[in-house]
Amino acid sequence: MRFKRKREEDQPLNIVPLIDTIFFLMLFFAVTYDFDLASGVRIDMPEVTQKSAEDETTKVTLIINRSAEIYLGGEKIDQKTLENKLRSLVNEKGTLSVVLQADKDVSHGTVVQVMDIAKNAGINSIIIAARWKSGAPE
Repeated sequence: MRFKRKREEDQPLNIVPLIDTIFFLMLFFAVTYDFDLASGVRIDMPEVTQKSAEDETTKVTLIINRSAEIYLGGEKIDQKTLENKLRSLVNEKGTLSVVLQADKDVSHGTVVQVMDIAKNAGINSIIIAARWKSGAPE
């Protein structure tokens, strides 16, 4: 005598693990996304193949965009008042390093002028920022 098997009813598809996986992927990409906009100023930094060691001193970001406009802490500033602002920051915070983010199409002379202004203001060190070149050995 053969017994008929009861058909198993189709189980509904459980999508909770799928939603969890998508959430974690979105979180991963949000955390690891490389933002090219720093303080709202669009620049295209040159690429490097080697990493450099950075000091743990107080850092201030100085940005020079493609049109040679200078931004200190996200605020547009001219070269005349740049030295006074940097000098007051040095007096306020002590040892200070400047992270210089210059667009790769800015003239070399403009970058050197800004670096000279920073040194005259008493800046301890200038760190020139660059974008990590993909495929370069670490």
